[in-house]
Amino acid sequence: MQQEPLYLSKKASMPARTFGGVLLAFSAFILLLQPVMAQNAPANPEIATPVQRGSTATGTRYMAVTAHPLATQVGAEILRGGGSAADAAVAVQLVLGLVEPQSSGIGGGGFALYYDAKTGQVHTFDGRETAPSTAGQYLFTGKDGKPMDFYDAAIGGRSVGVPGTVRLLEMLHKRFGVKPWRDLFSPAITIAETGFTVTPRLAAMVDNDYERLTSFVPAKLYFYPDAFTPIKEGQRLSNPSYAQTLRRIATEGADAFYKGGIAEDIVKTVREAPGNPGLLSIEDLSGYKAIERKSVCSTYRAHLICTVGEPSSGGLALLSALGILENFNMAAQRPDDPRTWHVIAEASRLAFADRDQYMADPHYV
Repeated sequence: MQQEPLYLSKKASMPARTFGGVLLAFSAFILLLQPVMAQNAPANPEIATPVQRGSTATGTRYMAVTAHPLATQVGAEILRGGGSAADAAVAVQLVLGLVEPQSSGIGGGGFALYYDAKTGQVHTFDGRETAPSTAGQYLFTGKDGKPMDFYDAAIGGRSVGVPGTVRLLEMLHKRFGVKPWRDLFSPAITIAETGFTVTPRLAAMVDNDYERLTSFVPAKLYFYPDAFTPIKEGQRLSNPSYAQTLRRIATEGADAFYKGGIAEDIVKTVREAPGNPGLLSIEDLSGYKAIERKSVCSTYRAHLICTVGEPSSGGLALLSALGILENFNMAAQRPDDPRTWHVIAEASRLAFADRDQYMADPHYV
């Protein structure tokens, strides 16, 4: 089975950082606008959506849960039509890159955790961004020799890594997909051409980030199309250039993204970013490979929980926190009791302290 028991390396090191962004295919400029881990990072870099309570959703054969209703609908339709969870994941990601560009996209990276019901195995796929091959330890050090402030480091080409999402989707589909690759692109292409409704969260973030988004002409034209007026909640927004890019990847495969014209445009945009150029090269893109890794599993009371191992740290921190909480009778705790939340907070604090001390990219530590 592609899984292993929880193990945290005792070799002390700082977590490795990878950097990436989101590509709205009208250009690669949105790649330059994504956050990067740096000194003085704002406590709340994204506008959050408040907790909402609604009706419970249940399913007996399949279920799709995503960050946007359109993506959820697409995922459910793929599953309803006989597609695998891998097929649904590919189609969903392509839609999310369109409707929530502030959080997701084919210009970034990610991980996939996949359970194969036929074999009972849990598989992990690593498609996170990697640093450019010429990046060094002083990449985010200013001319004064001090770590750069958050937005000085984040906005521009310097923070852009080699995007891994498209290779990740390709690997996941080759292993577990059953529907044709190109068919999974059709929903996102259609929505990109016909348009989607701007959500309150996207509208608020665009309105809040005027100065940074307007630093790049293509982003300014897309998010502020009417005389520098930001897109509004409920407005219809289309992205035909994104549809065009998806068509190429659908017909030519992932190589269309990592080699040729699209790759050249990405590299040119990153390396010529005004005020903060990056190091990304054609060789970085053409040489990128997604990696299948072993998943990490541990138990919490009667449950076996599997997650993504390093270089990801979130799942490992979760397993660590659950291991601490297993020493407490949580079932007897009331959700409205501050002491309950204090125990959870302390378990999380200890888990995150270990994460910062011990977890990093296994290729380098």
